Amino acid sequence: MLQLVNISNYSCDNDLIDNNPARLRELLERHNLDGVEMMLCGPWDAHLHRAEWMQGCHLRFWPWWLDFWRGDQDALLRQFGSQAGINECYGGSTREAWLAIYRNNIRTATEAGVKYLVFHVSHARVPELFSWQFSASCQEVIEATIEVANALAPEIPQEITLLFENLWWPGLTLRDKELTAMLLDNVIHRNIGIMLDTGHLMNTNPELRTEAEGAEYILNTLENLGSYARYVKGIHLHKSLSGKYIHNSQSAREFKAEYNMEEVMNHVLKIDEHRPFTTPVAQSIINYVQPEFLVHEFMYKNLTDWEQKLDQQQKTLTVNK
Repeated sequence: MLQLVNISNYSCDNDLIDNNPARLRELLERHNLDGVEMMLCGPWDAHLHRAEWMQGCHLRFWPWWLDFWRGDQDALLRQFGSQAGINECYGGSTREAWLAIYRNNIRTATEAGVKYLVFHVSHARVPELFSWQFSASCQEVIEATIEVANALAPEIPQEITLLFENLWWPGLTLRDKELTAMLLDNVIHRNIGIMLDTGHLMNTNPELRTEAEGAEYILNTLENLGSYARYVKGIHLHKSLSGKYIHNSQSAREFKAEYNMEEVMNHVLKIDEHRPFTTPVAQSIINYVQPEFLVHEFMYKNLTDWEQKLDQQQKTLTVNK
């Protein structure tokens, strides 16, 4: 099992390590980590993010994309206001323009020698993030995801594993065995699996209040997948116990037609907390899954905050002892 951390090559994450590969190497060594799961948001700097550390790549993602894929121009114009706004978001006006962004992402990750790619499986329009009244079903999102994944499959070398990540919005929630099977059975790239995001799965049950309850819920969900649980090859390990906020946001009586990105991010991060586990129950999840890749996935304010969260979560795991 490889133990990793998440990082991107956004300027803010580069600044976090002072644009210095020695800083990142020291962090990995201090925490006995095998490397990183990288999100490539720009050209790869092989000097800063060295190939030997690049174990996985989280592909770029668009939380709202289904209307574009379907060519629903009316829905797109309501969301973006103009064709220019649509083109700016998706890199152009056609499916091929959007897929080209993914293909370039995959080529760069392949050049870096990663072992796996992560693909988000979800969709929700911006107002729906707040209202919880979704225009698309999980099945519709999964059917479209199969189309996207199969369009990209020729670009993915067979030795690279394509891992589909669960979220709490419509798409792959892991709460439905048949829909999970539909996705895994119909993608033509056969080196596939699931990247279990523990915090995202906890977000599907706003009644959870403790880590123990969260771990039990995760294990029960995996049990209900039956033979498809064997497809879980990686874990994004973190906790999210935001049920009270979820209840409050779902019961709000008034919603706006439009939200700015600051409002969106504040809302999403109140749901998706990305906090470290602090008790040994996290080990029970790892013991059940026996993952190939364990990613300590956090949101962090600075290097000190990042290392404190790493320390806290790693102390709960017997794999480090």
